[in-house]
Amino acid sequence: MTNSKNNKKISQGIDWVIVWTYAVLVAIGILCIFMVEFKPGINIFQSFIAGKTNYSKQLIFTSICVVVAMFILLADSKLFTAFANMMYAFGMLLMLATFVIGKNINGSKSWIPLGGGFNLQPAEICKIFTSLALAKFLSRQETDFSKLRSQIIGGCIALSPAILSVLQNETGLALVYFSFFIVMYREGLPPALLIIGFSFAALVIATLIVDPNILALALTVIAGATIYFTKRARKRNRNLLVTIIAIWAICVSVQRFAVPYIFNNVFQCYQSTRIFSMVGKDYDCSQNKSALRRVADKEKAAKKPDDYNVRQSKIAIGSGGLIGKGFLKGTQTRGKYVPEQHTDFIFTSIGEAFGLVGSALFLGVYFFLLLRIINLAEKQRSTFSRVYAYCVASILFFHIVVNVCMTIGLFPIIGITLPLISYGGSSLLSFTILLFILVRLDADRQMVLR
Repeated sequence: MTNSKNNKKISQGIDWVIVWTYAVLVAIGILCIFMVEFKPGINIFQSFIAGKTNYSKQLIFTSICVVVAMFILLADSKLFTAFANMMYAFGMLLMLATFVIGKNINGSKSWIPLGGGFNLQPAEICKIFTSLALAKFLSRQETDFSKLRSQIIGGCIALSPAILSVLQNETGLALVYFSFFIVMYREGLPPALLIIGFSFAALVIATLIVDPNILALALTVIAGATIYFTKRARKRNRNLLVTIIAIWAICVSVQRFAVPYIFNNVFQCYQSTRIFSMVGKDYDCSQNKSALRRVADKEKAAKKPDDYNVRQSKIAIGSGGLIGKGFLKGTQTRGKYVPEQHTDFIFTSIGEAFGLVGSALFLGVYFFLLLRIINLAEKQRSTFSRVYAYCVASILFFHIVVNVCMTIGLFPIIGITLPLISYGGSSLLSFTILLFILVRLDADRQMVLR
């Protein structure tokens, strides 16, 4: 009788829809890794328990994540608010530790070796700590997010791990931290800042596509037309003319000087090549300072491995057609023509095996999960829980969109995993903790947490 009461107390308030959706996605992930690695003639059961294949290792990671999830569900929700800042500081220390004891994998020194062939990527785990710290800051009674000071502090909380990720040569994970601005917008960040951000992105893309002189002329024409059609407004506001000219000068300076400088001096050759290839352009590595210092980069650019990756990924997904080739019948993914097909390009196995219909159904599961999280977010009494829920939704949304767009050539290859699907213990563990903290907080939604 006592045990049944305890079990009821443990499961009380748990959103089992999210739990079961999580389980479905993890199972799909193991299935996808199995599809691209299975070799005919071997004992399937033995290959799963041997721990030598990636799908068997993912099963081990899943077992660990189940244990971690159970501990989170048994924890007190107040622990997450009490230790939010401390966990954030710990995450930042872990990221700093990679510069000292980090292991270089694929050119990125962002891994801490744990022994036994397992590695920890602090940048993955730090997404959780950043979500908690941002939720903690925004839920404080003294925080007025309509003020610039609070907005700057919130931006620093979100972007500090991103800066360390860039220094670790993990540009992809660094970009994930920009998803927190969606959360801050929900909590009162002025829309003007988002408009400026999107306008800057559009200007950068235009700089890559359009001839510099033509773009500068187009910007000048737009500025002149704006000045002409705002005659009356300029009479009422004398500073408007200065503002228009200043915006024009900044835009021209960005496209003529800032963007070329970043691509030629800040980015490495292969990074610039990836971004240019996204818009169908070839990047000249002879202009890149890092390429002149590193012969390896020059060779890598000449071979165009990123074009090859995307090309093979498109072929694999396209060959699936409407309903796919079937389970274990994919020729491209099973033939290992697609690089990194068990990690960053895992979506190609779904596209080839199950086609457009299967891919749409799979993405529908993600869409359902995101809607469920947003629905839970709006039900929270506590600002802390609401902000955290939106952090989870934003991180998942960013990962899903960028990864899928990356595999079909709509986004440069930046090493973004597909949540709960891609192979990797750090990725699976981070998303498990991220989701189950939300489930725990939602179970105590009547509680006001700060």
